Amino acid sequence: MTETWVSTLAQGKAELERASTAQKVADMLRERVLDGELAPGLRLSEEAIGGALGVSRNTLREAFRLLTRDRLLVHEHSRGVFVRTPSAEDVRDLYAARRVIECGALQKWPEVDEAMRDAVRTPIDDATAHGAKKDWAKVGAANIRFHRGIVGLAGSHRLSEESDRLFAELMLAFRVVSDPKRLHMAYLPLNRAIVELLNSDEVDRATERLREYFDLAEADLVNQLGGQ
Repeated sequence: MTETWVSTLAQGKAELERASTAQKVADMLRERVLDGELAPGLRLSEEAIGGALGVSRNTLREAFRLLTRDRLLVHEHSRGVFVRTPSAEDVRDLYAARRVIECGALQKWPEVDEAMRDAVRTPIDDATAHGAKKDWAKVGAANIRFHRGIVGLAGSHRLSEESDRLFAELMLAFRVVSDPKRLHMAYLPLNRAIVELLNSDEVDRATERLREYFDLAEADLVNQLGGQ
């Protein structure tokens, strides 16, 4: 009986290999979104991306399907696949999730090692350096790394993976706003204040400051995306 079902697994070997590669391609493209390299509205060329990565059209289309499921891409009939533009409602939903995840993760600060704490601290200096060069996309990417560091305090790979999907979608919202300098530089001092509170072991105050940050950032983004 066991040999029967095991032997049928071989029939799906090619599909499994394609799916595994598609997930890797999707992960690579998601990282490009997190790094601020892919802007909302950008049309993705199957030929260019498939040629660059050396993957088949079927594999690439499966990767696109995975990213469409994650709300990062959208397929427009007869036009192709585009990087998605988040809506104001998307932003509200993203921040509802972030309040639960990040405020909970921040409570783990007293229990984690210095490497995990540095993953929260270092992006603040990176954002400041990029701001001095007026590279606002990289300031936004550093801001995302700061919040990825906060999620990392929870010590859960599953939670970090799920949060990366949220952060990639949020990064697209950042790219839509008309004044990225004002958006990012306004919140950099708030991030630094959160780190200073954490360094002083004032975790509850840091968590409350993070909630205030989320309230302000959500309202700001929703307003700039034309929401009510």
